[in-house]
Amino acid sequence: MLSKYKVLFLFFIFINTVLISSYLFLPSYLHSIDNRIRDFYFNYRGPSEASSDIVIIDIDEKSIKELGQWPWGRDKFSKILENLTLNGAGIIGLDIVFAEADRTSPKQFAKKWKLDYSKMPDFDLELSKSIANTPTILGYIFDFDKNNNNQKDAPQIPAIFIEKDKTDKEFLPQANGVLTNLEIIQGASYSSGYMNNIPDESGIIRSVPLLIKYDEIVYPSLAFEMYRIATNNKKVKVLYSEAGISGIDLGEQKINTDRFGRLYLNFRGPFKSYKYISAVDVYKNKISKQDVAGKFVLVGTSAYGLLDLRSTPMDSVIAGVEIHANIIDNLLKNDMLVKPSWNELADISIIILISFIVIFIYSRLSLLQLILVFLISLNMVLYFNYYLLFSKYLILNITFPILSLFLSLLGVLGIDYLFESRQKELVKRMLGKKVSPGVMEYLLEHSAEELVSSKELEASIFFSDIRGFTTISETIGSPDKLIHMLNNYMTPMVDNIVSHHGTIDKFIGDAIMAYWNAPVPIKDHADEAVKSAIEQINMLEEINKKIKPVYDVEIGIGIGIHTGVVTAGDMGSEGRSDYTIIGDNVNLASRMEGLTKQYDAQILISKHTYESLKGKYKIRPIDLVEVKGKHKAVEIYEVLASNKLVSDEELELWAEATKLFRDSKVQQAYEIFEKLQSINPCKLYDHYVGRSLHFLENPDIEFTPVLKMTTK
Repeated sequence: MLSKYKVLFLFFIFINTVLISSYLFLPSYLHSIDNRIRDFYFNYRGPSEASSDIVIIDIDEKSIKELGQWPWGRDKFSKILENLTLNGAGIIGLDIVFAEADRTSPKQFAKKWKLDYSKMPDFDLELSKSIANTPTILGYIFDFDKNNNNQKDAPQIPAIFIEKDKTDKEFLPQANGVLTNLEIIQGASYSSGYMNNIPDESGIIRSVPLLIKYDEIVYPSLAFEMYRIATNNKKVKVLYSEAGISGIDLGEQKINTDRFGRLYLNFRGPFKSYKYISAVDVYKNKISKQDVAGKFVLVGTSAYGLLDLRSTPMDSVIAGVEIHANIIDNLLKNDMLVKPSWNELADISIIILISFIVIFIYSRLSLLQLILVFLISLNMVLYFNYYLLFSKYLILNITFPILSLFLSLLGVLGIDYLFESRQKELVKRMLGKKVSPGVMEYLLEHSAEELVSSKELEASIFFSDIRGFTTISETIGSPDKLIHMLNNYMTPMVDNIVSHHGTIDKFIGDAIMAYWNAPVPIKDHADEAVKSAIEQINMLEEINKKIKPVYDVEIGIGIGIHTGVVTAGDMGSEGRSDYTIIGDNVNLASRMEGLTKQYDAQILISKHTYESLKGKYKIRPIDLVEVKGKHKAVEIYEVLASNKLVSDEELELWAEATKLFRDSKVQQAYEIFEKLQSINPCKLYDHYVGRSLHFLENPDIEFTPVLKMTTK
């Protein structure tokens, strides 16, 4: 089965393949989401300072009301242009096309009624003269309809446009037709620029083409042409790279565009971020000279009936002429937004980087940490894009880094869940019937690696064994009946150990090995082990009541408990292993159980266990024993269960006798041991009477209170 990190690596490859493929073949709705997030950035930033060098002459509702319904006579435009020039306008751009003859012109009326029109005023001619005598740049419109009927020449531009390092592939928008001004008007102008502002698929203008190609000739937009003339540049270089257009050189200024020559607008704000002057006020010359002197002046309309309204990220309704104002403003401050030719490489790199961090670093965190770090990371991604947009003017994809973050997180959570489920099954297989529900819950909350890793810890080790099991086996006879009898005995004993938070290690024939404080920490583990041992001794009476009638045997057990440092971990072969504990202290606990036969004791514990106990129990010291394989004596104690009747008088005499014996006062100890034997004859008292008598009868033998065992 694959390891977690191999699965994470495979998921890393998968998620990046999916995201990068989707990015390179970007569906329009994902592109729309990206734009919407960027729109939110604009509104979050709020309005920025608009250039005071740009002013808009507005054909508004007030002007239409006072000067008459649209279209106006061209004489009114002549007067507006002349008044602007009188007040020192730097350059004037008309966001209007005069494509047909003025029907309000007296000359046109005379023609219609077949009158002598030789001396009649010609408003178109008047306008052409005004255009010729004012710094006016005309507007016109390119047609992109393949079935258009406007196949005619576009206005000539007094500048040289050079496409440097151009390949065979076209990146500039290709127009199919053009709608220009009347020849008499167009011919009078110094220059012109197209007015096309092309919205994206959502109907919002976010970028504008600075240049359009028509009949293999490059033409500038109205705003770009006004800026070119104002900066006195005669040559425009369109710079190409393998990825497309890398920018536009205009004298000493490099204008950053995307690969299609589009300028991404750094919008200054909502509608009327620039100074607006009503056209009727200009017509009546009710304006201050300082309002227009030396400035870029754009003539357009905000009147709803004239249908020149657009949507931008910062306003759903804005006059189309204000788009031109934003373009000029961006060019003046050179702070237009940039979608560089290397943006795809940067976007893909960010997608990969984010998924790498989430999958290989965040996957090490807990669920709570993961959620917290995800929220922080999401804000960092959003802020990073916000910073790049308004501090470095760079446009990078927002949607796919967020998708990379979100989908990588979901993947990590899914893989964690998968391996957590695997871990739970592993734990259940390893310890399902060995530990208490509380211990199991702990194990399920921790990693399998942590669970099975080897470590040293203090544990209370428990061994129990049935007394006279060989005789019991011979009495029962049948193997099946023997196993059934053992199950009747083992089941309540195991349940008791588990109820005290112990871990069953193994069954050794009729013996049980268990331990406390591994694999999970158990508070007061020595007490839990001793309590369990006492309860098991007390449970034997009820167990024997069930066993005796069926099997004609009674069970007696001896229990040994020792507390000490062990090595715990998953041990065995590669294909077959188990969680267990090993070490000298495990062997000592086993010897403790064996000593119960020597002293006819039910429960023996070591001094370390005795000193670790916090509860109150009926305990008496038994002996100092040097078990086989050890060279250091171990003090052992007997825990008296409720069914072992030892009076307080006996305990006092016993304490006195054992102290005298260990102090080498054998004669005095012997006398008390004999007294105890007469009060309550038992194997323990008989053992000490014999040992005392041995030293008294053999005074040449060096006395030692330590009993050295030669067998296990």
